[in-house]
Amino acid sequence: MERPPAPDESLVSLTPEASASRRVPWGIVASACIAAIFAVLLWLGHELNEGDGAAFDHAVMLAMRVPGHPDLPRGPTWLPSAVRDVTALGSSTVLSFVVIATALFLWLRGRARTALLVLASTTLGAVAVTLIKALVGRSRPDLIGRLMDETSNSFPSGHAASSAMVYLTLATLLFPVVREPRMRAYLIGVALVLVGAIGISRVYLGVHWPSDVIAGWAFGSLWALLWWWIELRLMRRA
Repeated sequence: MERPPAPDESLVSLTPEASASRRVPWGIVASACIAAIFAVLLWLGHELNEGDGAAFDHAVMLAMRVPGHPDLPRGPTWLPSAVRDVTALGSSTVLSFVVIATALFLWLRGRARTALLVLASTTLGAVAVTLIKALVGRSRPDLIGRLMDETSNSFPSGHAASSAMVYLTLATLLFPVVREPRMRAYLIGVALVLVGAIGISRVYLGVHWPSDVIAGWAFGSLWALLWWWIELRLMRRA
């Protein structure tokens, strides 16, 4: 009677100790990604502060004003007021209300962990944006007339970054509650439209350079993806 062939050692399942030793240290990877994002934004901010990229910023901002009249915005007379309403959707007051309301909704649905992630991601993100603003210290645009007053530093756009962090994070963290693919696509679509409109409104109002808004979008989107990934990891462990 022939003996069965010996199992291939490469196919034998790893012991828990060996498996643990081969796991990717995702905590370190996430920390490295955050550090890289900070480094890139700080470098970009200092480069822009020294004048690089000015041609692009100037061209976009001037395109939103009547030629030869930098204090007169393009469009009908009601447009500036409507744009102010849009930009308010990215204000700290509105975003705080949205975050708290969503966290309470998740908590009432029995998703306490997700509610805490919403609060943690948005709070830490706001602190990060404030820190980057202080380290870069870019002044507000003076190329065209501003349609509203702002006093903080310009880079990156807090409205663009915060709206991306909040609306995109909420859209992705609601996936465990909203499981239909069409509804998930709808949530992402609405979040992207909101974030895009808020960022454009900041340039139209003359309170941010376009590069400020682009940097804010990039930071906020990456921040939202990071916390979506954290939520997935926690769900798999649970």
